[in-house]
Amino acid sequence: MSILFENINKQKEIVTLTKHEQIVNAILNALESKELKKGDRLPSINKMVAEIGFARKTIVKAYEDLKGRGIVESKNFKGYYIADVNTNTKLRVALLLFAFHSFQEDFYNTFRKELGKKYIINVFFHHNNIDVFKDILTRISGRYGMYVVAPIQIPEVGQLLKNIPSEKLLVIDRHIPLPNDYSYITQEFEYSTYNQLKKLLPEIKKYKKFILFFKEDSDNPIGVLKAFNKFVQEYNIDAKVEKEYKSESITKNTLYFFISDIHLWEILKDSKLKSYTIGKDVGVLAHNDNAIKEIIFGGITTISTDFKKMALESAGYIKFREPTRKIIPSELIHRNSL
Repeated sequence: MSILFENINKQKEIVTLTKHEQIVNAILNALESKELKKGDRLPSINKMVAEIGFARKTIVKAYEDLKGRGIVESKNFKGYYIADVNTNTKLRVALLLFAFHSFQEDFYNTFRKELGKKYIINVFFHHNNIDVFKDILTRISGRYGMYVVAPIQIPEVGQLLKNIPSEKLLVIDRHIPLPNDYSYITQEFEYSTYNQLKKLLPEIKKYKKFILFFKEDSDNPIGVLKAFNKFVQEYNIDAKVEKEYKSESITKNTLYFFISDIHLWEILKDSKLKSYTIGKDVGVLAHNDNAIKEIIFGGITTISTDFKKMALESAGYIKFREPTRKIIPSELIHRNSL
């Protein structure tokens, strides 16, 4: 390891570098010159302190920086080892989502493009299942430099996320209470959905019945249900909440409000089979916009957060690490289905 210490001493001559950056650069240079290779053990913290005279926390910070890039890994009670020799990697990012719905695919594609090839992004899906969520967190804990998480909105998840250092966690999509030093870029459902429904009041009044499809044991946001119930009560609208759409149960003069795209496709198919005109015989309103809803049946009206904007904001946080606490508002996209 004498060569590594020599490299660190050379880095000390670069006055623009912090001490932890000097250590990082020395190890990266040793990898590029093949003086270090995969599987090699790095000097212990105590050895580094004795040899180069830096504080323990400085050395730990340098090793943790390299861990975040996936270059170094720590093994319990055995020290730090070279895990990967790819020195071009800036950061390894764990992205934990509900599932690969079309709008979350939009988020991922924009997020991936904005960060570029030097960031390694591994995607995991918890499917709104707390056991799966806990299992994923256990498996990925300590292996990534940054964790971008769409959480399940229950108190237990908030407690689990507190185990991740605040500077390494970004909460996206669904909001969950965390201490003020944690960052988030999320959407809000109840207030924004209610306000967008008010804008649609004249169109909604054209239909005899208003039906929301909502499953409480799913990832459907409870705020949408609360907004719907408040709206229909306040404006005395004949309304109903159903768990799912039953095939071929479509009726005229009814407005259907979907959160899940699965049931949306079914009712569009049934409307075509019965020669019903969307936007006239039957109304359709959906949550979460995507390119398909913009095109099919002359366009489906949606209440949606701009997931591409959320992705750009999230990528910006990963790159610059400036604390952020932001709500991306939902917008009404009015098309021919209403």
